[in-house]
Amino acid sequence: MIGDSPAFSGFSSNDIAKAKEFFAKKLGLEVTEDHGMLTLHLAGGGKVIVYPKPNHEPATFTVLNFPVKDIEGTVDSLAKAGVQFERYEGMDQDSRGISRGEGPRIAWFKDPAGNILSVIQDS
Repeated sequence: MIGDSPAFSGFSSNDIAKAKEFFAKKLGLEVTEDHGMLTLHLAGGGKVIVYPKPNHEPATFTVLNFPVKDIEGTVDSLAKAGVQFERYEGMDQDSRGISRGEGPRIAWFKDPAGNILSVIQDS
């Protein structure tokens, strides 16, 4: 039925202009805007929609993960671009915010609307 549909996901933001600047300038993604919504063009052809929502409430879970080959280098580059990494109580995170506990190495950060994103080590 829909198995061959090029599905996409989306999440909201309370400030599309700030979101566009963040995703394009700080993260280096290709971003297009149409009908007041953003499309994030991901490597491999995937897309994510960021839509305006005046009564936006940030997601309390990770809405978008970016697999990377070198998490340390990526975290350092993003930090230099002004991205601040989250620290979570009870998590085994190093001084950069990279979790080195169970599972893959991962570091979380937020977009301007407070949604949680991550970079995750792709072996």
